[in-house]
Amino acid sequence: MNLTEAFMQSLFAAVGKENVITDKEPLVAYGRDYTEDLQYLPSCAVLPETPETVAAVLKLCNENKIPVYTRGAGTGLSGGSLPVNGGVVISTEKLNRILNIDTLNFQATVQPGVINQVFAQAVAEKGLYYPPDPASKGSCFLGGNIAHGSGGPRAVKYGTTRDYVLNLQVALPNGELIWTGANTVKNSTGFNLTQLFVGSEGLLGVVTCIVFRLIALPAHQMLLLVPFKTAREAAVAVNEVLLSGITPSALELMETSGVQISAEATHTPFPFHNDAAFYMLIELDGDNTETLMQQAELLYPVIENCGGLEVMFADSSELKEQWWKVRRGIGETVKQASVYKEEDTVVPRAALPDLLVAVKEVGSRYGFQSVCYGHAGDGNLHVNILKNELSDEVWNHEIPKAIREIFEVCRDLGGTISGEHGVGLVQKPYLDVVFTPQHFRLMRGIKAVFDPNHIMNPGKWLD
Repeated sequence: MNLTEAFMQSLFAAVGKENVITDKEPLVAYGRDYTEDLQYLPSCAVLPETPETVAAVLKLCNENKIPVYTRGAGTGLSGGSLPVNGGVVISTEKLNRILNIDTLNFQATVQPGVINQVFAQAVAEKGLYYPPDPASKGSCFLGGNIAHGSGGPRAVKYGTTRDYVLNLQVALPNGELIWTGANTVKNSTGFNLTQLFVGSEGLLGVVTCIVFRLIALPAHQMLLLVPFKTAREAAVAVNEVLLSGITPSALELMETSGVQISAEATHTPFPFHNDAAFYMLIELDGDNTETLMQQAELLYPVIENCGGLEVMFADSSELKEQWWKVRRGIGETVKQASVYKEEDTVVPRAALPDLLVAVKEVGSRYGFQSVCYGHAGDGNLHVNILKNELSDEVWNHEIPKAIREIFEVCRDLGGTISGEHGVGLVQKPYLDVVFTPQHFRLMRGIKAVFDPNHIMNPGKWLD
């Protein structure tokens, strides 16, 4: 859309001309993320440096009914930040300061443009721990993690982003700045606006400051790798490990095809087993190495009874880094191998074997290759559907039918269509699988209270 000269002059005055991008070439980067091969060009991008500036930009856009799309690092996988209607992209890249790490109260106050791993390392230096660690932790922003309620491998023991947010400063579309809650672990005062904003995908306002709760940093970690001959054996083993009474800090499943793609693309050594269809990564953590060894020994017979071909132990930090590098690299390296659609399915953990079998059965009927991996400890399975040699006709018209079937399986198993990637743009056609018209009426009512002019992230799932 075209922005008037008067609007642009007001925007320059609000944020500084040096913080407004209008040239097409640099704007291209603000019109895409990690979602498939989608691209939308915004009218301009602004880079505010203060919460007050964010609020001023929102007020200006609201008065002129200009679409606003909030963007973090652009690592999203559902198209949640894509400027599908043009308008203004607000990038949080300059709101990138860790304002305070409070070791007395186990809290930290940060801006949304801080990188996840940078934050985690900063608090670790003070003996504290921020567990949520998405695969893109080295580049994704904390604000984006808030927008999607991100999880990561350690959610099985420690929970997701949602479990660590105490309070948020938010810029509303009318230009007001509010705090949604209090910097306290307990809060039963009124509606929980803080949690309403977690996972809201930029539909209600812009997060400008975050107060996280932290926990004590575990002193030691132990990493095991187990190959399995079949997908069902691997999935069954997930539940048996947790029924043993031991709660790993991570419990990941990786299909061999994805491991091969990632290891080759990242030039990372990996101990492949000739008969393995899936690999399981099991991480244990705690403050006593002897206790961790005892836990590992207790898991050996459990794994063997489930069909584990062997148990490998990472006896060096280098080996741990290699195995994690391969796991975290699967999503990005598979994308390099082929255009793909990534579905973020999630079911109750015990239903994971049935989901895996169903995914492969659907793939066989529709003729597509899938690479499955994910956070098996909490039932979150990422299903990468590769285009490979499929025609555009099949890709655009038949594969969506297959995805709908997979989502219906998730629903019937008691799950839903996204565990941590959000709905955004690409899951929009499938929401009727899990939401009724009444759900939509309620959520649109909430949206209307915060954003009556519907300027925040239009064109996405709630339109």
